Amino acid sequence: MFALVFGAVRTRAAQVLTILVLTVLAAAVAAAGPWYGFAAVNNAADAYLDAAPSSQRTVAVTSRLDTRGDPTGTLSRFADQVRAGLPPGAGTGLKGLSASISVQTGSTATTIDLAFRDEFCDRVRLDGACPASAGEVAVSHDAARQLGVATGDVLTVLTTTSGVPLKLTVTGLYARTDPTGTYWSSRLFRSASGPDPMFTVTGTFEHKHLATPTVAYDVVLPNALLRGDGGFDLSAALLASDRLLGQSQLRLNSQATPLHLAIVRDRGTILEGISASGLQLLVVTWFALGLAGWYTLRDRRADAALLKLRGVSRFGRLRLALGQHLVPLIGGALIGTPLGYLVAWALAGPVPVAVDRQTALLWSALSVGAVLAGGFAVLAAVEATVLGRPVSALLQRAGSGRGAWRPALVDVVLLAVATAALYQVRSAGSGDGLGRAALALVALAVGLLAARLLNRLTDRGGAAALRAGRLRVGLTALRISRSPGSDRLFVLVVVSVALFVTAAGGWAAESAGRTARSDADLGASRVLTVGAANRTVLLNAVRTADPGGREAMAVVRNRNDTAQVLEVDTARLAAVAAWRSEYGPPGVLPDAVAAASLTPLPLVTGDRLTVTVRRESAAVVALTLHLLHETTGQPVKVSFGGLRAGDQKVTAPVSGCTAAPGCRLVRWELTGPPRPDGRVRPSPPGSAVVLRGLDQGGAVLGGAALGDITRWRVGTTGAAIDLVAADGTLRLAADDNATEVDRIGIEAWASDHLLPLPALLAGPVPDRWRDGEALLPGYGELTPVQVVRNVTALPAVGSSGLIVDLDSTRRLAADSDPGGQFQVWLAPDARPGIVEALTAAGLTVSDDTDVAGLAARLGTQGPAVLVRFELLAGVAALLLAAAAVAVAATVDRRSLAEQLAALRLQGLPRRVTVSTGWAGTAALIVAGLAGGVLAALLAVDVTGRTVPPFTDGWAVLPPPGPLDPVTTALAVVVALAVLGVTGRIALQPLMRSLRDREAGR
Repeated sequence: MFALVFGAVRTRAAQVLTILVLTVLAAAVAAAGPWYGFAAVNNAADAYLDAAPSSQRTVAVTSRLDTRGDPTGTLSRFADQVRAGLPPGAGTGLKGLSASISVQTGSTATTIDLAFRDEFCDRVRLDGACPASAGEVAVSHDAARQLGVATGDVLTVLTTTSGVPLKLTVTGLYARTDPTGTYWSSRLFRSASGPDPMFTVTGTFEHKHLATPTVAYDVVLPNALLRGDGGFDLSAALLASDRLLGQSQLRLNSQATPLHLAIVRDRGTILEGISASGLQLLVVTWFALGLAGWYTLRDRRADAALLKLRGVSRFGRLRLALGQHLVPLIGGALIGTPLGYLVAWALAGPVPVAVDRQTALLWSALSVGAVLAGGFAVLAAVEATVLGRPVSALLQRAGSGRGAWRPALVDVVLLAVATAALYQVRSAGSGDGLGRAALALVALAVGLLAARLLNRLTDRGGAAALRAGRLRVGLTALRISRSPGSDRLFVLVVVSVALFVTAAGGWAAESAGRTARSDADLGASRVLTVGAANRTVLLNAVRTADPGGREAMAVVRNRNDTAQVLEVDTARLAAVAAWRSEYGPPGVLPDAVAAASLTPLPLVTGDRLTVTVRRESAAVVALTLHLLHETTGQPVKVSFGGLRAGDQKVTAPVSGCTAAPGCRLVRWELTGPPRPDGRVRPSPPGSAVVLRGLDQGGAVLGGAALGDITRWRVGTTGAAIDLVAADGTLRLAADDNATEVDRIGIEAWASDHLLPLPALLAGPVPDRWRDGEALLPGYGELTPVQVVRNVTALPAVGSSGLIVDLDSTRRLAADSDPGGQFQVWLAPDARPGIVEALTAAGLTVSDDTDVAGLAARLGTQGPAVLVRFELLAGVAALLLAAAAVAVAATVDRRSLAEQLAALRLQGLPRRVTVSTGWAGTAALIVAGLAGGVLAALLAVDVTGRTVPPFTDGWAVLPPPGPLDPVTTALAVVVALAVLGVTGRIALQPLMRSLRDREAGR
C-alpha cells in the first residue's frame, strides 16, 4: 500500500505540491501565532515597565514609631516585620527614618525634614564628606542656598520636646545622581515644595526630640511580579499584604496595581486577538484545502474506478486516497512549522519567560495539529463523495449536475454558522466561541450568496450574449457558470480578499491612531523633560536659547486637586505646539492673554531702594518689599524696618538685583516689629500706611503706577487688607475685624496681568467650580479663572484639564514656585543644536521624547501587535486564495484547451479563442475582488469592527475608521497583483498550447 501511495504521489506531483503549499502557509501562521503572541506579550510588558514612573514600581510601608532611644534596632525589627508581610518574591528593600524639624536660619525658622536612608551616599554626588556620626548631615545644594549654609556650618534645631539642644553639622552638599529613579520615588525622602531633606545617620535619631520618627521600608518590585509571570495576581497579593500589615498599624502604599493590571489587560488583548485571527485563517485554510482536494479529485476518479474493478475493498480505497493527502499534509507541517517560528522570531523576538515559552510551544503544536486534523477531515469528506459512486459515474468526465443537494446543504450550514457567530458578537459584544471568527464567517456568508447570484447571472447572461452574437462575453460567462467548483473558488477569493483588506485597513488605521495619540500626548513633535530651579529659570532659558520664538516653548505640567493644568508660553503656542482642530482655534488663548496683560513695572537694578511713605496708624508697623530676580527666580526681601508716624523717606539695602536684568516687584507686606527670636509679629490692629513713591536713583514706582488699582491686588483668603489706589498713592490698611492670624503678613501684590486668568478648558467644568467661583489653587493665592473656550480635548492634558499662560502663573506664584514637571516643547523645524543651546542656558535635560519614539513605544502594546498579526494572517489568506486560483486554472487547462481547439475548428475567431482562454479566470478574480471589498464593508458594519482600542482606555481623540479609502484601494491593487500574476502564470501553458495549435495548422 505504501508503494501505491508514493507512486500516486509521484504521478500527480502538481496536485500534491498544491496541497503541500497550502499546508505550509497554514502551518507557518499556525505555528507563528502563539510564539509571536507570547513574545509580543513580554515585549509589551517590558515597554510598560520602561515607561512607567518609578513610583509605580515600588512598594512603601511606613509607620510612626517610638524608637525608645534605639533607632537602629527599631528600624531593623520593623524591616523584618514588613518583609514577612510583603508578597513572596518581593525582594530586599531599603530602610529609612524621617522627622520634620525646625532649624534656626538667621532671624527666622525654616521647617525641613531630617532623614536617614540606606545607601544614601551611593546615590548622590557629594561635595564634602558623607555623614558618619550622630549630628552630621548632608544638605542639598538648593537647600543650602535657601538656608544660607555651607559645608562646616552648624544648624541649630528648635526643640520643644527636649531640654537638650540639638545641633547639626553640615559635612557635605549633595546632588542626586538619578533623580527620577526608583530610589527617590518615595515622597518621604524628597521635597514637594520646601527645602530638600537633610540626610544623616541613625545615631542622630537617638536624640529625644527625634524619638518618634516615621519609619519606612521601600522595595522595588521585580519585573516578574509586575508582569504577572505564571499567572501571579499582584493586585490581590498587595491587597492581602495591606490587610496583614494593617493589623500591626503599618501602612502600605503602592501604585503598582494599575501598572500590573495594564500589563495583564494588554496580555489578554494580544493573546485573544491572535487566537481570533488564527481561527479565521483556520476556516479559510480548511476551505482552501477542501477546494484544492475537490479540484484534484477529478484526476483520481479513474484510480478509484480501477480499484473498484480490481476488487479493492472500500477501506483499502480510502487508505490509498487519504494516503495521497497525508504525505503533503505532513510534509507541509514539517516545513511550515519551523518557518513559522522563524517568522515569529523575526517579528517579535524570543519568549524570555520559561513558562510562557513552554505554553507557546504547546499552543503552536496544537494549532498546527488543528491545521492537519481539520485539513485531513475536509479532504476525507471530499474523497467520500466519490468512493461510494459506481464505476460508470467515476468514469464520466462531467459532474453529476449543478442541482445536487449536498452543496446546497453545505451552504445552508455555513450560513447558519455565520449567523450564529454574528449573533454572539452582537449579543456578547466580544469574541467568544464562533464570535472570534465572525469577520471571516460573515465574509463567507456574503461570498456564498454572491456566488449564487454570480452563477445565475453568468448562466443566463452567457446564453443571452451568445444569442446576441457577443461570443467573447458569452463564452466567458458560460465557462464560469458551467465550470465545476468555480462558485467555491469565487467564495474563497471573496473571503480572502475581505480578510486582507480589513487587515490592511486596520493596520493603517491603528498606525494613524498611534501617531495621533502621540501628538496629543506630547503636544509637540518633540518634548524635552528638563530640570530647572523654578519657572522663571525655565522661561528665561528657553527664551535665551530661542529668542525668535519659533523653535521652542517652555511648558509646565502641573496637577492640583481641581484639575490638570498645562502652563505654556502662549506667545509661542501656535508656532511650536502640534495643534489640532479638537483644541479649538490656536489664537484664542494668546489673544485673551495679550488683552489681559499690562505694561510691566520697571525692574529694580540697584543696590538700594528708597520708599516715600506715611504711617497713618498709631501703632508701629514694619514695611517689607518682596522682589524676584527675573533670571534666577531667587526671592529678594527688602526690609524698611519699623516706620515712625507721619511722612518719611526710608532707604534700605538691596542684595541680589544688580545682575541683569534685575528684579521685579512682587508684593508689599505689613507686619509688626520683629520679635527678639526673629519671628514675625502680626500687624497691629488698625495698621495703615500710604505709599507715595519708590526709587533707586530713578523712579521705580511713581504716582501713575501707585494710583492705578489695576496694578495691585489683595489676597483671596482671609479678611486681610483694605487697598485703596487714588490720587497717585497706594493705601494699605489692616482690616479692624481681622484676627491676629489674619493680620500676619498682610500683603498687596503687584500685578502685571488682569484677573481672572484666561484659560482653555477641556471636558466638563471641575466639580469645585459647579457651585461657586472658578478658582485655581497652587499659585500662592487662590486664582480666579475665566474659561475663554471649552473644547473637547487639549494637548498633553487630554479630555480633562486646563491650559493657562506660564508667564502669568509664574508672576502669580512669585516666590512660592508650586513645582510641576518642567518641559520644553520643540517645533518640527527646530535646529539641530537647540538642545545644546537650552543646556547652555542652564537647563538639565533628563528625557527626550518625540512623536516617532512614543508611537514606537505604543507599537509594542496590544492593539498594534494584534493588527500586525492580522495583517500577516491576511497576507496568508490572500496567498491561499492565489494557490487555489492556480489549482483551478491548472486542472481546467487540458479540457479547456481541447474545447477551445474544437471551437476554433468550427470557425471561432483566433482573438476570441485566446481571450476566452484567459478571460474566465480573469473575470472570476475581478468579481472576487469586488465581492471581497463588498464583504469587507458589510462584515465591518454588521460585526461592529473598529480599530482595537488602546489597552489603557485612552479615548481622547476619535479613532480612525478601519477601512480608509486610500489604504483600501492600495490593498485591492496588491490583491489584484497577487491573484492576477498567479492566474497568468497558471494559464501560461494554456496560452502556449493555443499558439502551438495555431502554428500547427
